[in-house]
Amino acid sequence: MTITRRLARAGFTLTRDYPVTVERVWDAFAEGEQKLQWFGDGDSFERDEWAFDFRVGGRDIAEATFHNGPVSRFEATYTDIVEHVRIVNTYDMWLDGVHMSTSVASFEFEPIDQGTRLTHIEHGVFFDQFWADGPNREAGSRGILETLGKYLA
Repeated sequence: MTITRRLARAGFTLTRDYPVTVERVWDAFAEGEQKLQWFGDGDSFERDEWAFDFRVGGRDIAEATFHNGPVSRFEATYTDIVEHVRIVNTYDMWLDGVHMSTSVASFEFEPIDQGTRLTHIEHGVFFDQFWADGPNREAGSRGILETLGKYLA
């Protein structure tokens, strides 16, 4: 099989308001047991590996096998953390062992009258057969933020 070598870039901004305090939203990101409850949690896959090290230079790993489907692997490194203000990480994704993308993601936490405004900004580079996957990444990130909202409710 010949792989066509391609490269594509995609970026997006997602903003969500949650009716809870900044501290509550922050803890959902910063505490491993909480993050495990909403980040990639669901009945559509079986978790294979999970690691959580929330500190600058720390790494997160989430690997899961989708039922009747591929193995997805997420590896992130935290590059900037300002408590209750922002989280910045770089992360790589693999699908069935094939490196599909590298991204820079930021999460900003802002108190508002109704609770917390979370702004997620991401810039990704997508490789080879995954070169057109940017819209799927945005949709997946939107779904993760909706799952976070259900967890916080």
